[in-house]
Amino acid sequence: MNQPAAEQSIMRQAYEAAIQGHRGANPLVGAVLVEHPEHDAAPHILATGYHQGAGTFHAERDCLTKARAAGVTDFSRTTLYTTLEPCTHYGRQPACTDLITEAGIPRVVVGATDPSPNGGGAQLLRGRGAGVVVGVLGEQCRELNHRWNQAAAQGRPFVTVHLAQSIDARIAAADGTSQWITSEASRQHTHRIRQRVDAILVGTNTTQIDDPRLTARDTQGRPTEAQPLRTVMGLRQIPAAARLTQDRAEGDGWLQLRTRDPLQALQTLASTTHNGHPVKHVLVEGGQSVLSAFFAADLVDEIFLYTAPIILGAGRSSLGDIGVSTLAEARQFALDPAEGGPTTIMDNDVCIHLKPHPKGTR
Repeated sequence: MNQPAAEQSIMRQAYEAAIQGHRGANPLVGAVLVEHPEHDAAPHILATGYHQGAGTFHAERDCLTKARAAGVTDFSRTTLYTTLEPCTHYGRQPACTDLITEAGIPRVVVGATDPSPNGGGAQLLRGRGAGVVVGVLGEQCRELNHRWNQAAAQGRPFVTVHLAQSIDARIAAADGTSQWITSEASRQHTHRIRQRVDAILVGTNTTQIDDPRLTARDTQGRPTEAQPLRTVMGLRQIPAAARLTQDRAEGDGWLQLRTRDPLQALQTLASTTHNGHPVKHVLVEGGQSVLSAFFAADLVDEIFLYTAPIILGAGRSSLGDIGVSTLAEARQFALDPAEGGPTTIMDNDVCIHLKPHPKGTR
């Protein structure tokens, strides 16, 4: 059996595991643990794991936990394949490098190195005596998290955009009415995303027209226990009776970002703590001016586009000017296979999950 081909095959399984997760505060990562037989036979897969989101087991820990649950106690003839270099830091979860060392895994195969401050795991493991191979399916594994890496390099949270629109890309009718364009199923899906982000961001115009609550709610319409930080970007004063303030002082669950610069707003959020953790994932919900500013600045890392089977004609369009004057300047996006795949039917709506093209604008 050709060893490079075998390693690519196993890493591909780790990649397929990784895309079961959802994007956000942490990168997508998958891991596969294999045992090598004494003779020249194919390696036996012991367990597969993946990272399901902030606060949950990292892929390596998920994989090792499953292996132990299946009765594995001796890791001396195993290799751990992981799409991203194991982390070296303690956050909500312990360092994966320490878990690998403690288990006695002698060999680790890595898809892509981690350029963030949490990287360096490959070198650390080598220093502890483990054999480490880096770069198997490297390009594919790097592309998996290219926008997460960009967000980290810019010192900002990962940005998910919510777009709920008609077939003709309208987010409101001619008279300004916009609740509700999309279905109950689409709105429930949005609330599931709200439950896992650190902050929700809208513009001051949205607060005056729609007066949103910006809360995460369950299927019964009740606020969930953990709530995202409610944020408003813009210079205009938020109405005193705005529902998003919940009659609380600024800083108590809500914040106004007094700028029209989306990168500045995001970097402010990156230095803000909410629910005991820094803001690392932001859901941008509108309106048109705010969404356009984020697209124009290339600060959109993920899109959930909900399209309802209605036509509004003269209504308000989803986006305004984003600095594109010719087709060659168009922002390029690709279907995102993560989190259940790129397309989902939600009642009568179609939800398309998109990610920026790795080459950006072209």
